[in-house]
Amino acid sequence: MNKIKTIVRKEWAEVFKNRMVLFSVIFLPLILSVLPLIILYSMGGSAANSANADLPAEFQQFCKTDMNAGQCMQYYIVSEFLILFMLIPLFIPVNIASYSIVGEKTTRSLEPLLATPISTGELLAGKNLASVIPAIIATWIGFAIFAIGTLILTRGDALASALLDPMWLIAVFLAGPLLAVLSVNFSIMVSSRVNDPRVAEQLSAVIILPLLAVFFGQIAGLFILNTTLILIMCIVLLLVDVLMVYLAIRLFQRETILTRWK
Repeated sequence: MNKIKTIVRKEWAEVFKNRMVLFSVIFLPLILSVLPLIILYSMGGSAANSANADLPAEFQQFCKTDMNAGQCMQYYIVSEFLILFMLIPLFIPVNIASYSIVGEKTTRSLEPLLATPISTGELLAGKNLASVIPAIIATWIGFAIFAIGTLILTRGDALASALLDPMWLIAVFLAGPLLAVLSVNFSIMVSSRVNDPRVAEQLSAVIILPLLAVFFGQIAGLFILNTTLILIMCIVLLLVDVLMVYLAIRLFQRETILTRWK
């Protein structure tokens, strides 16, 4: 366990010197937290004026029994952006983990690390935690800012209950960490096979595309996320994470990495 803690501290000391990583960890969650609050605030007046208006058909499926037409319209628009909170634990680890292997090679710190008696499992466990922990903390803090802002703007009415329903809590606090583990191990697999940190980061960013497809599919009305779908997503992610961890350990050949990159 001490070896894993040492790897985590070493990773944080090196990676957070990168301004791009700091930007993704600090400002991305802040931006994605404030954006839906700005939309919620800007729609407040128009929603109040349309409280007694007829509800469009596309909004009816979102409306709760104790919400008026204006609140339903606000919920429909703001909820489209809540899936972006699931993007944070995918994007942040890409910036950290994709640098963790290739970056160490370019700084000549990989060879001494691989020459130590630490096992591959311990090494990758440390790199996983070094990437997953900041991503999860940033996601939870960002969602907490959104939740507090929502309660203040809506004064805890029916709209707040709809925006903070169990579906989004499961998505942020359960699916988020699973997505982070998926992103980290995919990035480690990529970075252990390429020689350029920029190439590793660009290839690792592919992992974001499926979630973006879900985001745009929901906006287009192709499907509607609900608690059942989120729970199914979590089960699938858990199985995929186990597979990705196994593959990352199998594909990480420390001797091959050193001889190929000489």
